[in-house]
Amino acid sequence: MAVDTELLEILVCPKTRGSLELIELPEETRAALVEKYREHFRDEEPVVQQALYCQESALVYPIVSDIPIMLIDEALPASSVGR
Repeated sequence: MAVDTELLEILVCPKTRGSLELIELPEETRAALVEKYREHFRDEEPVVQQALYCQESALVYPIVSDIPIMLIDEALPASSVGR
């Protein structure tokens, strides 16, 4: 199951209100995020493959098990994913 396309159309960067682009995350970033969010998923392994990237703020918001994590404090710098 993927993030609903209608939801993706209305989401904006919480810092700048800029538009977001769906991107694939590098494997090493995926693994680090799985470890980070593992404690929040008691009975299942979190799935992390994609994120939402805002060019204006240079922030990347991970999508964990089909849930966009739209918190500025949880965002990754764009440089950490090669942007």
